Amino acid sequence: MKLRDFVLLALLTLGALFVHGYHPWAEDSGIYLPGVEKILQAELFPFNSQFFESHAHLTFFPNLIAASVRISHLPLDVVLFFWHLASIFLFLVACWQLIGKCFHDERARWAGVALIAALLTLPVAGTALYIMDQYLNPRNLVACAAIFAIVKVIDKKYFQAALFLVGAAAIHPLMSVFAFSYCVVLLCTEKFDRPSAGLACLLPFGLSFDPPSAAYHQVALEHPYFYLLQWHWYEWLGAIAPIPILWWFSRIARSRKFGKLDLLCRALIVYELVYLLVSMILTIPARFEALARLQPMRSLYLLYVLFFLFAGGLLGEYVLKNRVWRWAALFVPLCAGMFVAQRALFPASAHIEWPGAAPKNQWVQAFLWIRVNTPRDAIFALNPMHMDIPGEEENSFEAVAQRSMLADANKASGAVSMFPAMADEWFSQIQAQNGWTTFQVQDFRRLKTQYGVSWVVLQQPGTAGLGCPYQNATVLVCRLN
Repeated sequence: MKLRDFVLLALLTLGALFVHGYHPWAEDSGIYLPGVEKILQAELFPFNSQFFESHAHLTFFPNLIAASVRISHLPLDVVLFFWHLASIFLFLVACWQLIGKCFHDERARWAGVALIAALLTLPVAGTALYIMDQYLNPRNLVACAAIFAIVKVIDKKYFQAALFLVGAAAIHPLMSVFAFSYCVVLLCTEKFDRPSAGLACLLPFGLSFDPPSAAYHQVALEHPYFYLLQWHWYEWLGAIAPIPILWWFSRIARSRKFGKLDLLCRALIVYELVYLLVSMILTIPARFEALARLQPMRSLYLLYVLFFLFAGGLLGEYVLKNRVWRWAALFVPLCAGMFVAQRALFPASAHIEWPGAAPKNQWVQAFLWIRVNTPRDAIFALNPMHMDIPGEEENSFEAVAQRSMLADANKASGAVSMFPAMADEWFSQIQAQNGWTTFQVQDFRRLKTQYGVSWVVLQQPGTAGLGCPYQNATVLVCRLN
């Protein structure tokens, strides 16, 4: 890579940060970051840690981030920000290398990479995923490894491809399956026939599970994106529409002698058709409900990355060319639209939550007060649907406050959806919090007796009879005496 290319990719990384924002404690950070924090401080989370350790024990991600903190002696929020920027940069480098195998024209290469950078927070059909999240998580790192692995398969450097895939599996075992199966499909499409290629996608699905419990069924209802038949029509469109367009891309590539692009598109069609079939099979029979947690439609994640990378390359080759006004006409409104969409998702937070900066979000302000002013063994209770409350913006209590809490209906249920053995305990804790919005002092004291809850976080105006040493315009933090 030339110095000029390195600088341009670094500038694209910064541009992506300013378009898409950064929210380190949001959404799935509540599953992964407590695992990092517990490695750094083993005394944290003495209660209910199983709801995040179930994921943490299957991935090297918490160990990687914790080791980075210990080696660098930097605060965790600084390390998270560095790794987030690094994951975007490495992802764009991988895309730049891959599209370079497909197009000879440099404008096509940069158009493809720029389109991906502009669309990082584009939702992936009905999978509840983005191409890349606004915060650091294992999927971001797996995306880099997956694209690098495909580059090495194209170059016939299979040992190096295997190393990238092993690294991906160590970071996120489930998402690495899709990268592995696409690489196998790619090899089979090139060397054998299409039916053989399709069989490669079935490799991770030769598993069976016991029928789900009633408690697990309640968890499944909270995750409709597992089940293809529960998707909306526009999500179906997002899953199916890329397939005929990829066929069209393949025809263009064949006519223009872009052999690698043709191969990649044909393999991608086979890959997604098989996963679509598998997902339909798992969605329809009720006895496969627990098997649906393998989420075969998350195969669309890799498809979306490659689809928009190739689309950008073709736009650069045949439409944008060297006309500056055409580039501006495409990317200025596109980036503006993505920026506006992110501000609409996080209106109560700063667009970029810089490390060390005072948080704008009042829920996060309360969580940070808790981290500093409450005992490490304290057990908290919050509205089990608190991450869905307007203004909370899916910020993780555990990740920010570093305190134990009763199971919630968002992140804890996400862990249970993947590990059904925890369903009964999760369901019991959720049932104990039924009617939260009308709780009185005696209800909170019941939680103290039953689960040892010593503090609660409430919305204003709170509940009469509780001592609340912290409050702001939105939230109160109250002690149960």
